[in-house]
Amino acid sequence: MNQIHKFTSSRLFSLLGSTRKARIISASALFLAVCAFGAAGVAPLAPDASDLPVKTVQEAIVAPDLSAQINALEQQSSTAQFVHEEKIRAGDTLATLLTRLGVDDDAAENFIKKDKVAKGVMQLKTGKRVQAQTDEDGNLQWLRATVVDGKDDPVTNIKITRKGDGFVATAEPAKLERRVEMHARTIRSGSLYAATDSSEDGAKLPDTIVKQIIEMFSTSIDFRGDLKRGDSFNVVYETFWQDGEFVRAGRVLAGEFTNKGTTYQSVWFEDPQSKQGGGYYSFDGKSLKKAFLKSPVEFSRISSGFAMRVHPISGQWKQHKGIDFPAPTGTPIRAAGDGVIDFAGTMNGYGNFVIIKHWSNYTTAYAHMSRFGTGIKKGAKVSQGDVIGYVGTTGWSTGAHLHYEFRVGGEAKDPSKMNVQAQAPLTAAEMSRFKVYANDMMHRFALLRPVGGGGTPTRVAAK
Repeated sequence: MNQIHKFTSSRLFSLLGSTRKARIISASALFLAVCAFGAAGVAPLAPDASDLPVKTVQEAIVAPDLSAQINALEQQSSTAQFVHEEKIRAGDTLATLLTRLGVDDDAAENFIKKDKVAKGVMQLKTGKRVQAQTDEDGNLQWLRATVVDGKDDPVTNIKITRKGDGFVATAEPAKLERRVEMHARTIRSGSLYAATDSSEDGAKLPDTIVKQIIEMFSTSIDFRGDLKRGDSFNVVYETFWQDGEFVRAGRVLAGEFTNKGTTYQSVWFEDPQSKQGGGYYSFDGKSLKKAFLKSPVEFSRISSGFAMRVHPISGQWKQHKGIDFPAPTGTPIRAAGDGVIDFAGTMNGYGNFVIIKHWSNYTTAYAHMSRFGTGIKKGAKVSQGDVIGYVGTTGWSTGAHLHYEFRVGGEAKDPSKMNVQAQAPLTAAEMSRFKVYANDMMHRFALLRPVGGGGTPTRVAAK
């Protein structure tokens, strides 16, 4: 036993051997020796041997099959597989992409160039992921990629797989995973976008979701001038993923926005048994499809309201029969409500001018545009929020702005004093299904709200 303790580390390494195979064999032999003789060095103090019964035990010890272990290690080494993932870079060729993926396989490269399905890999957009598996020599085992459409939505999954000495390429429709996300934000600087960019919960809200929030509550809140520090909102929305990678955001499913102590709520509901399409509702089932937006221009203040004033060009004291929204030239102008284009052209002091005819005897008018929106012509149908033109300074105008008029029976009215109701209520059967869905969203909002918050704000539907 004392001799064993005198071995130095270098002596031990020499004893075990310098090769991997030799070390495995030597270590196993040393292990058996320790099992046979080393127990005496670590055993605790025992009673006097004369007091214990003497018993002889014989047991055969089976040495491990070292050759089998070595063969397994060699086999594992010879079949090593490597998976690589890369993103398409600007200026990539098939050769440079395969090199970054660790592929050194001329047969695979030629197959991708010639096969009708496989060559789709060469059409991938910058930033898209490609995965490949190779052996230790760089031979391609499989390659996966996703082709997207013009809207950047996944359309087709391509997979190239080695089969014997050749390859097979398959294509199947892309399947997206739908997730529902919930987030809460507080306005700390007076800016909605600053709040949505913050990382209170480690997530940035997608821009498409922010735009939907604005559209959802724009009939109740002026996001340019009404926001105050301390205002807050909760939002539930859908996102779509493929293979763990974010693809795009979908629709806002529900939202509530507290502005100046009043909370506006809205929930999306699309009845599964109806073909009427979906829409936003209050939590008591009333449609929130409002007649007209509060502002046809996002983030714009009012420079001149519906009141008497001195005309900036004529200098005369007269009634201003509209509302002026100053904004930079080129700012999109949105249709205030659903309707049909009744006029699109040039009209005297109005410059480039659009009139939309809505239901009943309501019309809205938009003046001084720099240009018209795509497809905006007499008879064209538009939906609330569609871009119908862009802010300009044509006609009798002293600066870039939108002159907006709200007319009833052809007579201009103050839109801030109008209370136009919208769609019909849900049927009894639809209401029953709606309540189940709305209760789920109310539960989500309850989870997002802070515990023990001060005061209960007044809650109303977005309007």
